[in-house]
Amino acid sequence: MRMSQKTLSFLIYFFFIYAFFEGAIAELEANEINLPKTIGNWTRPDSPRVVDSKNIFDYMNGAGELYLGYRFRHLDVFDYASDNREDILVELYFMETSDDAFGLLSLDWGGEPVFFGGSPANTPNQSLISSTRALYGEGLLRMCSGNLYARVMAFRETPASKQAVLALGKAVAANGKISPEPEIFKILPLQIGSAWKLRKDRLSFFRSHLVLNSIYYLSHENILDLDLSTEVVTASYEHISSPGDRKRCRILLVKYEDHERAQKALNHFHEVYLPEHEKEFRTDSARKNMSLFKIEDGWLAYRLLSKYLAIVFECPDQESARIIIQKMNPIY
Repeated sequence: MRMSQKTLSFLIYFFFIYAFFEGAIAELEANEINLPKTIGNWTRPDSPRVVDSKNIFDYMNGAGELYLGYRFRHLDVFDYASDNREDILVELYFMETSDDAFGLLSLDWGGEPVFFGGSPANTPNQSLISSTRALYGEGLLRMCSGNLYARVMAFRETPASKQAVLALGKAVAANGKISPEPEIFKILPLQIGSAWKLRKDRLSFFRSHLVLNSIYYLSHENILDLDLSTEVVTASYEHISSPGDRKRCRILLVKYEDHERAQKALNHFHEVYLPEHEKEFRTDSARKNMSLFKIEDGWLAYRLLSKYLAIVFECPDQESARIIIQKMNPIY
C-alpha cells in the first residue's frame, strides 16, 4: 500500500519531535547534576564524556556487562585535573529505575557510610539498609540517588582529595531523593524463628545471571532464566547457636513476569542443578509447592508461589531449610 504524502510528513514530524524530546530529557538529566567547575585544586572540563551501550566496552574492558545487566542508559564522565595532584574521576550512571541504581550499590556494602541528606523516598520499606545510600573507602565514594548511581574516585587519597570527593558527592546528591529499597526486599524477614537473623551487609539486588555468578556461583549457564525483566535478591541468614559456632545459609528470591515463566525457570534449575534428584510433589497445605533435598554442601529447599521462586542453599539441617523456605512469602 502506497503511503500518502500527508502520512509521510506526519511520520517525519513525529520522529523529529520524539528525537528532540529524547535528547532534551537526556540533557535535563545531565543538567540536574550541578557539579562545580572547580573543587579545591581540581578543575573539570565544560562537558563530560558520554558513554552509552554502544561504546561502553571501549570505556571499560569487561565491566560493561555489569552495567548493561542493570538496565544502564548512559554514563557521564568528568575528569577533575590538578597540576600537582592526582586526578579525581566522577562517573554518573543514569539507570532505568532507582532499583537498578540501588542494585549497583548493593553489590558491596563495604566502606564508611556517608549521609548527604536529601528528600526521603515516598516508601515505607527502608528498614533493611536504613538510610545508607553512600559509602566511602580508600579514596572511592559509591552512591545512589534516585535512578542515578555514581562513583567519585581520587586516584591518590589525601585529606584534601577526600574532602573534594565528599564535596562532589554532596553536589551529586543535592537535587536527588534517597533511593528506596526494591519492593522485593519486603519479602525478607529480619529474623526467622528465635535465632536465624538476616545479614544486612549481605543483601544484593540484581537481574543478570552474570551478576549472580559473581555473587554466588551456580553454573556457567543461565539456569534460572534471568533477564532484564526479572528481579532478584540474594541474602544470607546467620544462626548463632553458641559462641564460636556460626551457621549460615543463602537465600535466592526471584520475581518473574508471570507464573508460567517462574515454573519454566524452576524446571530448568532442577534439571541442571539437581539432576540426580527426582522432583517432589506435595499435596499437604503446609508444604505446598515446597521441596527439600540433601546435597553436597547441605540442605537445599525451593518453593514456587505464583511468579516468585525462592531457593535456600547450604542449610545445616532439613528442619532449618523447611522453616526458612516457608518464611519466604511474597504475599505482603
